Amino acid sequence: MASITIRNLDDEVKDLLRQLAAENGCSMEEQARAMIRAAVEGRAGQADRIDQIEKTLRALTGSERQTAPVSAGSGKPSVRGTLSGKRILLIIGGGIAAYKALDLIRRLRERGASVRVVMTAAAQEFVTTLSAGALSADHVFTELFDRNDEHDVGHIRLSREADLLVVAPATADLMAKLANGHANDLASTVLLATDKKVLMAPAMNPRMWSHPATRRNRATLLKDGIAFVGPAKGEMAESNEAGEGRMAEPLEIVAAIEAMLDERPKPLAGRRIIVTSGPTHEPIDPVRYIANRSSGKQGHAIAAALAKLGADVRLVSGPVNIADPAGVATTHVETAVEMKEAVESLLPADAAVFVAAVADWRTANASGEKIKKVAGEGPPSLKMVENPDILAGVGHHSRRPGLVVGFAAETQDLIGNAEAKLRKKGADLIVANDVSHESGIGPSGVMGGDRNKVRIVSKSGVEEWPEMGKDEVAARLAALIAERLATIVV
Repeated sequence: MASITIRNLDDEVKDLLRQLAAENGCSMEEQARAMIRAAVEGRAGQADRIDQIEKTLRALTGSERQTAPVSAGSGKPSVRGTLSGKRILLIIGGGIAAYKALDLIRRLRERGASVRVVMTAAAQEFVTTLSAGALSADHVFTELFDRNDEHDVGHIRLSREADLLVVAPATADLMAKLANGHANDLASTVLLATDKKVLMAPAMNPRMWSHPATRRNRATLLKDGIAFVGPAKGEMAESNEAGEGRMAEPLEIVAAIEAMLDERPKPLAGRRIIVTSGPTHEPIDPVRYIANRSSGKQGHAIAAALAKLGADVRLVSGPVNIADPAGVATTHVETAVEMKEAVESLLPADAAVFVAAVADWRTANASGEKIKKVAGEGPPSLKMVENPDILAGVGHHSRRPGLVVGFAAETQDLIGNAEAKLRKKGADLIVANDVSHESGIGPSGVMGGDRNKVRIVSKSGVEEWPEMGKDEVAARLAALIAERLATIVV
């Protein structure tokens, strides 16, 4: 009975039913029963049938906020979201992270985008074309030499009709193909034939990601203008495997897509800005190091916010467990000395923002072997030496950027310490924040948390900002930097 009901529905209703079933994690039959129940109870009339059925289904399933309404006869979302009217071509590569691509489709359609899907043969081993088609409400393309799709040179049409191509997951194989100009299947052919921007969300085993060949391919793709989001560090699907290689989460990819398709004026276009982020790890021996609680969230958010305003952002990041910001060229370092060298290699620049919590000290001679605990003996004495002061070094550098911004994380005398830092380091602005347990910022505090409350200290005085999310702090600081740079001739 249920299948007969579905088969006899109008095409636009079936499209809606398929989409809602996928969103709500149930079968089309279950959604059909909800529709019938609504009709029996008199909640679905004859007029505006499609719109009424949709409203009833959403009321029953609690999904009113999830997806766009459907206009009668169109079968397409009519919502006005952050990606309203944008056309995304999603290429799903063959990896376990392919399941995240299904959620990505849903997130994009929530925001008003239309999504077409290309799946590699390997991708179809992990997720089905039926799932991708149900969520995208469109045909899923899989074959290069498909008689129906290629009669009008389908791979060219697919590559040109989209506003943006997204590869998620981007496997090592897909990266290698594009970096070296291979085109032996539909996905790689579409990528070579496009004249649009391409965003890749890599996902692979950590050893594959760190392999020199993959690193070379990524460098080539970056040079060719390909944007990346992720990968992040964490547990892998394989047992006892962890490291850098996890695909960015769908909402992170959506944020990167929104940034790439943002057509608003870019006040920082043509500006090159260096940002440092995260902690540094100063080795004691092969298994121990000196570090701090910095998560890198604030620095990465600032890098992303500056990129959204059009800046060419070069991020130097210490060891963190978050993904690289989309559209940002990131250099990964471990120690303060490595961070100093990386920053100085990026000069000259229009501005530099030093958010990283750099360790003040390091051991004079890190042991090449693990230091063993000896019964009856106390802890070994560590001779410490001072690390280079990266902010002061750039603040007084012969190739000093036109605008230098430092951060001051303090637990006492916040403003006094920040003003002293402003004078000594040669900075133009100091962003001061109280990282003590008494700061009252969020449930986990500033270090590692998601919220911040800062004061902007400059020669002209102190400006206090209210507590807000770190992304909001980043957006507001990026706007301030754009305003300051507009008055500086570098």
